[in-house]
Amino acid sequence: MLSRGLGLVRDILMAGFFGTTLPMSAFVIAFTIPNLFRRLFGEGALSAAFIPVFIETREKEGETEAWAVARNILSMLTLFLSVVIIIGLVVMTVWLWRPESGPMTAMTLSLLRIMLPYMLFICLAAICMAILNSYHHFATPAFAPSLLNLVWILSVLVVCPFLGDTPEQQIYGVAWAVFVAGLLQLGVQVPKMMHFGYRPGWSLHFGDMRVRRIFRLMGPASLGMAITQINVLIDRLMAGWIGAWAPAALFFSERLIYFPQGIFATALSTVLLPVFSGHAARSDHHRMLRTINYALRNLFYVMIPASIGLLVLARPIVQMIFERNAFGEASTEFTAVALMFYAPGLLVFSLSKVFVPAFYALQDTKTPVKVAVWCVALKIVLSLIFILTWPVHLKHAGLALATVLAETVNGVVLACLLYRRLGSPGWREIVASVLRSLIAAGIMALCAVYAHGVIANLLTVHQVVPEELGRIVAVLSSIGLAMAVYFLVTLLAGSPEIHSVMRALKQKFGRASRA
Repeated sequence: MLSRGLGLVRDILMAGFFGTTLPMSAFVIAFTIPNLFRRLFGEGALSAAFIPVFIETREKEGETEAWAVARNILSMLTLFLSVVIIIGLVVMTVWLWRPESGPMTAMTLSLLRIMLPYMLFICLAAICMAILNSYHHFATPAFAPSLLNLVWILSVLVVCPFLGDTPEQQIYGVAWAVFVAGLLQLGVQVPKMMHFGYRPGWSLHFGDMRVRRIFRLMGPASLGMAITQINVLIDRLMAGWIGAWAPAALFFSERLIYFPQGIFATALSTVLLPVFSGHAARSDHHRMLRTINYALRNLFYVMIPASIGLLVLARPIVQMIFERNAFGEASTEFTAVALMFYAPGLLVFSLSKVFVPAFYALQDTKTPVKVAVWCVALKIVLSLIFILTWPVHLKHAGLALATVLAETVNGVVLACLLYRRLGSPGWREIVASVLRSLIAAGIMALCAVYAHGVIANLLTVHQVVPEELGRIVAVLSSIGLAMAVYFLVTLLAGSPEIHSVMRALKQKFGRASRA
């Protein structure tokens, strides 16, 4: 929550400084490249293949052998990514010498040259995160992304204003902030790893059968991740084809989607992989199914109201959070439209956060890849159809809708395949929970829209407070009322999920008070 809260502050500042301008869109495209490698070799395929083998080695061969495997993987990753970075820097430098490079291409490559080494630091940091998670230590890895946001915020406020008066000059301060933050995210986790037994060292034993097994498991997942992340990059480039504003508008709408997803779905996925791996190592499929049931019910309980709330209050939320300085009414309109099409995706994006770790824990990295390949192909086809047929002001929203539809297919297919392998996680119970949440969220949405209209009109007509403060009061008041209505309706409907949430909070605060 700290990381996502700081991320929201960061995005507000980026919107105010850069809006939906060409420099912002160039930065969004450039930042996608190191994130591609982070997904491949950090928190994605390599991490998913590494955790089950690391845990199994620790349980069967002891801590010393497990750390030997970890040092080997970290050393190989460092060597490989260093070579990739050097080659990338040379290619980009030569490309920038070409006089025919357009302004978008030139700025994107210039920013990428600064941020490319970030992918080494963040990938190593992600592996460290996976190792700490395998010891069921989540606090330090979860805090590490906050460092990126803190450095980013300081850069926008302190460094960027001294780099020039235009967005084209100031955006380079943000690129350097990303580079520095990568170092910090890696450095903060090393002491905690040493606490658990890690000893730094260089080790390249390509003949280690455990390492070979990790790479065999990683192979199919890497293919799937590569296709998925390249598709994200293609998405950004397609948006740039629509207009210089489109990549930035999609970026800001995505950030609002990632806020609840990062707090709940991504955090839950981080915890589930080592938990599932432990169940799988003991062949305890019954407990795995019960964990899936619990995870899905509680995830939907949170994501359904979040999705519907973002859908019905898209414009006032975007206006409240981003509309100031360089982010004007046009930027608000473009971002709000994309957000409305992204909002239903909160439900289906969450499915993969539960099902994919289950397959990885079973050391099956091929099945999610095969499904992802077909869904990525579907997404590209849908994106092209929407871009070619929809009006200009909605083309970028078509990209958002294509993503949601493809992810829906992905989640449903994974659920069916997991059912065939392990059996039912209790679908009747899950569906009943979803229906209760949908009904409660529908009532909540009506109350939210009505309350926002009344409060906004009251504050605007009577000019009780300044306009910007009035927006904030109207949105936050309607959201607060909506949350109260949702919890009350689900409580009256007998939803067990609300009791799970309250019980978890009591346990957490109870431990904190005893400490």
